[in-house]
Amino acid sequence: MIRSAVQTLHAYVPGEQPKDAGVIKLNTNENPYPPSPRVFAAMREFDGERLRLYSDPVSSSLRQRTAEIHGCAVENVFVGNGSDEVLALCARAFVERDGTIGFFDPSYSLYPVLAAIEGSSAKPLPLPHDFGWITPQADHSDLFFLTNPNAPTSLLFAKKNVVEFCRNFRGVVLIDEAYVDFSPENCADLALSLPNVLVARTLSKSFSLAGLRLGYALGPAPLIEALFKIKDSYNISMLTQHLGLAALNDLDHFRTNAARIIATRERVARELRMRGWTVFESATNFLWTKPPRKPAREVFEFLRGKKIFVRYFPGGRTGEYLRITVGTDAQMNALLAMTET
Repeated sequence: MIRSAVQTLHAYVPGEQPKDAGVIKLNTNENPYPPSPRVFAAMREFDGERLRLYSDPVSSSLRQRTAEIHGCAVENVFVGNGSDEVLALCARAFVERDGTIGFFDPSYSLYPVLAAIEGSSAKPLPLPHDFGWITPQADHSDLFFLTNPNAPTSLLFAKKNVVEFCRNFRGVVLIDEAYVDFSPENCADLALSLPNVLVARTLSKSFSLAGLRLGYALGPAPLIEALFKIKDSYNISMLTQHLGLAALNDLDHFRTNAARIIATRERVARELRMRGWTVFESATNFLWTKPPRKPAREVFEFLRGKKIFVRYFPGGRTGEYLRITVGTDAQMNALLAMTET
């Protein structure tokens, strides 16, 4: 009764969500600061009686505001239930059942899960030892998920390399820019100029709205139209549309928060390096690090025992490293205090 692909599926494993209020939570790349005050005002002003009605099926106001922000047409914008919905729809829209989905290894661990769900072949491309850029072949796969900046490695791939790859690739490239607001550059212009490129964004990180589940895609109208054809009828709730619009109408707030996180990121990276840690150059809201004296798993367990949660990814490519979300200065000071020993 259950599809064989589902029976054998290794599901995506999200970061642990501890219930203890005393935990310092640095394991799921959430923003440590609250969303815009306009979001809270919009919550208070929302007329709950409207919830008896269906939401706008195409999120018109959100798409219009997003188009204004990016200087494009509404036809170039798709709004999704988190950027994860965008990724899932791409796997359904641009890959035949016997097709292939490519991605770097290591990268976002949801990608092979999406391939398995759709019955497509996952085709990881191993990154070099330093996790730097390697150019996929033009016919590597039908769809390539390119996380930039990459997760969990925190590195930003040079735009010139991304441009060259996208221009030569024969399939669709989805550039997953979940962390781009903590980065010095982005690839939105590629999605609005090349026929085979989409860019996905999320309001989970820089806008402090992980619990709202809201993301969007930019791209050429034919690809955007394909996503609309197969999405759920009312994929974005009325309340999410209302609050998301409030957040997008206060760009100064998210930029201020992003700047605070970047400043903390750089300070903590310097401190850890002074203590002998390997810390990769980060263009995200987290640090990809290797402890100097003890195995990463041992440090992970030690911190967990002190109620400081970071992320550990077992495996040959990632097992020597820890991913540490950038929290408030106080939270990061607590982490640094525990890494002195």
